[in-house]
Amino acid sequence: MKRNRDINEARQYHELTKHSYLSIRADRHYLDWSNEPSPFKIYPKLEAIPLPRSLVQTLAPALEVIASTGVEFVGEKRPDLARLASILYYSAGVTRHKTYPGGELYFRAAACAGALYPTEVYVVCGDLEGLYAGVYHFNPGDFALRQLREGDLRGALARATADQPRVASAPVTLVFTSTSWRSTWKYRDRAYRYHFWDNGMIAANALAMAAAHELPAEVVMGFVEADMNKLLGIDGEQELALSLLAVGHTDAVAAYSRSIEELAEINLEVIPISVAPVDYPSIREMHRASSLEEEEEVREWRSARIASALPSVKGEVFPLTLSAGSNPLDTIEDVIQRRGSTRRFARKAMPFAELSTIIDHATQGFTADFLQGDRHGLNAIYAIVNRVDGLPPGAYFYRSNERALELLRPGDFSEKAAYLTLEQDLGGDASVTFFFMSDLTSVLEAYGNRGYRAAQMEAGIVGGKMYLASYALKRGATGLTFYDDDVTEFFSPHAEGKSCMLVISIGLPGRRPLY
Repeated sequence: MKRNRDINEARQYHELTKHSYLSIRADRHYLDWSNEPSPFKIYPKLEAIPLPRSLVQTLAPALEVIASTGVEFVGEKRPDLARLASILYYSAGVTRHKTYPGGELYFRAAACAGALYPTEVYVVCGDLEGLYAGVYHFNPGDFALRQLREGDLRGALARATADQPRVASAPVTLVFTSTSWRSTWKYRDRAYRYHFWDNGMIAANALAMAAAHELPAEVVMGFVEADMNKLLGIDGEQELALSLLAVGHTDAVAAYSRSIEELAEINLEVIPISVAPVDYPSIREMHRASSLEEEEEVREWRSARIASALPSVKGEVFPLTLSAGSNPLDTIEDVIQRRGSTRRFARKAMPFAELSTIIDHATQGFTADFLQGDRHGLNAIYAIVNRVDGLPPGAYFYRSNERALELLRPGDFSEKAAYLTLEQDLGGDASVTFFFMSDLTSVLEAYGNRGYRAAQMEAGIVGGKMYLASYALKRGATGLTFYDDDVTEFFSPHAEGKSCMLVISIGLPGRRPLY
């Protein structure tokens, strides 16, 4: 049996990394600032290829491209270097820089747990206008590419994905990895979950930007791990390949100019990430357990599906209320540029029409190799509504088929929302706190351990779309961690058997009232 099918390993990792009231109080971990990881991967001996800083402005309305389910994969849709630079900047670039006593912080385009930015981005492309074919590393610090391999290796990349059609026909593919120590420095064993939340947030921005540039894009999570590691020159131990985003389309499918086996090993100097990185075996083992070893296994994985029938209605149903033509027309670039993570909510109500817009635009769906157009996906969305004009406070379930919220239990659960989000006021002060929950038993049985990656990633992408939609409406959003089993218990019996993947709170930013 392939290791990916031994689903007890994912279950064990999930149990190991749960938060509880007692585990948090027994935790003696502290942040060792003398060993803080560097935010950038630096190849000191590679020449920088500066990206254009005069970025193409699409003027695309933010809400329109956030809700986009993708551009059709037909004809010649090939980005040039300027459009590639735009996608990179507005998904993974540095948008603000802050200096403070003892250090500095580089704020990125997408939200990230703890502002630790573990995600690295690589570019695999054929010849583009302004850029030769090759494999490149993107450094957001100096907004430049560095070439790791020369020549058109898209065929080799496609082979690593078992000839995934969108990768095979894409002029350029972004490959996302995670440098674990940047995240484990703070979050330790639980950081593997955060890798996919962070990657998902970046992918949500990149999908919106691809739509703004009228380029098709597809998220790909099925690939042979060892082949991807070799192509990028990463070890697969401390830096882990997570996902791909195939961008654009060409009718000329990339040829296999060289196979992965024929490629020379990349042995380039990289500046150490910190003085003494700490290894977390649980993450290495979970990644190995969810790795695919050969092309046939990738094809089998990609064909897996789970049933997505919704439970019968038992509570009062509130259809989403969308206000046609009344939403802001801010461009996607402007929205991403001003996006942040809200640190305080004002405990004020937001209109149901705004909440409806956020939910509807975030859940329209996206193209991914593990979904094949299944709008329901691998996560169900639950919510605690604290303060929304036109919607009673209470616990809700989002019925995606009916585009409606079902009231599971009425009542003021602000204090409960704060408790569930690791006793953070933000969860209760927000207008609404969303809980992404997955039936891991069904997901793992269908997809194996790699389904755990996909469920976390999907939650990150939809959560990222919620972030963007909230800021498009000039509201705030933040991602929060949570007490795992307490979340399931609160939403049960409806959520019985489901596990929380991600929590997003949205509302009106501002000072919390004293009362």
